[in-house]
Amino acid sequence: MNAPEFDTKYILTDCLCCAILSHQYILEGGVPFLSEIKSTSFAEDAESLGFIVFMQVAAMFGDQKGGVVEKPDPRAGGDIVVVKIHAVPMCTEYKGFIHGGTGEHFGHEAAGEVVEVAQPGRIQVGDRVVVQPQNACGECQMCAIGEHIHCRRGRRSSIRDLIDGEVASATYAQYMHKMEDLLCLIPEGVSYEHGGMACCGLGPTFGAMEQMQVNSLDTVMVTGLGPVGLGGIINAHYRGARVIGVESHPYRAELAKKLGAKVVLDPNDEDILDQIRDLTDGVGIDKAVDCSGASAAHRLMVDAARSKGQVTFVGEGGEFPLAASRDMIRKGLVLRGNWHYNLGVYPKLMQMIQNSPEQIDTFITHTFPMREVQKAWELQATGECGKVVLYPWE
Repeated sequence: MNAPEFDTKYILTDCLCCAILSHQYILEGGVPFLSEIKSTSFAEDAESLGFIVFMQVAAMFGDQKGGVVEKPDPRAGGDIVVVKIHAVPMCTEYKGFIHGGTGEHFGHEAAGEVVEVAQPGRIQVGDRVVVQPQNACGECQMCAIGEHIHCRRGRRSSIRDLIDGEVASATYAQYMHKMEDLLCLIPEGVSYEHGGMACCGLGPTFGAMEQMQVNSLDTVMVTGLGPVGLGGIINAHYRGARVIGVESHPYRAELAKKLGAKVVLDPNDEDILDQIRDLTDGVGIDKAVDCSGASAAHRLMVDAARSKGQVTFVGEGGEFPLAASRDMIRKGLVLRGNWHYNLGVYPKLMQMIQNSPEQIDTFITHTFPMREVQKAWELQATGECGKVVLYPWE
């Protein structure tokens, strides 16, 4: 069977009987990867001939094994656009990996380029964007005020009605679907890697700092210095606050100091409250953010906060003892939870990212090609890293 001719140099192998083209298959005769052939109409040309075009997606296979699998390329529909992902900040997916998890739908952070739209709108092909986590209806009260993360209805079922095929929601992938309302433009001069920090790397603690109105007169304590907590160090330091970190892992404690922490205390020290009082002239912490989810850290924030102080819970976790009179009424504490940030302050967050390039370079300690996702998950499991980024196209 002879290969059909294309306008550009597409070459098909003897596998035409399979009716499958993959962006990442190497063709016979030393021909480069198909993904390197620069044609904006490649997918359309191939699909018009009845071929299925595939992308790569990261997967867990169980027994702490990971790699990539192939899934059909997504197509746009309605206000659902297709984003070509260039940088994937990794979050807590590794926890499933170390417990033998399986699956092909991972990730909720990404930065990339819009490559297909189905209708005119705010977002256009070629736009460089941050992919916000979750989906949202775009119509409820929470969505209307920029709090999409607290959307009351969600939208997964309606997205499925707009596109032809499976919803590509994973960010550990070469392409994905996303409603245009949850794509934020990356300013010129900001890399995909740095732009991607506007998701979980910096976003949750940025939202917390905004709500507490952290400023240069504050002493701020951040407990739990994984990637989210390290982002909290960057956010508090940027606002001029004096920052105290709490972390037991030596690597992360040292990284926190490089990012702006004045001191990092070990939560296992029995006298940690006395150390905090000594550091605050006996007054206590002005504002505190927990990013560990540990009940002991929650209790430490309440005990370490000064009268009329503020405490924000960012790390997901269990219950801890709290007394209304002793802890809240008599101390006058403000306790709040924070998941993400209001999209109305995205420009302010991006300005912080633009003004902190060296810190963010330090924050991103490791990068991997997506095909080496197993190595990336193994590294995350050790704690010997800051924020880790995957490159789907390497």
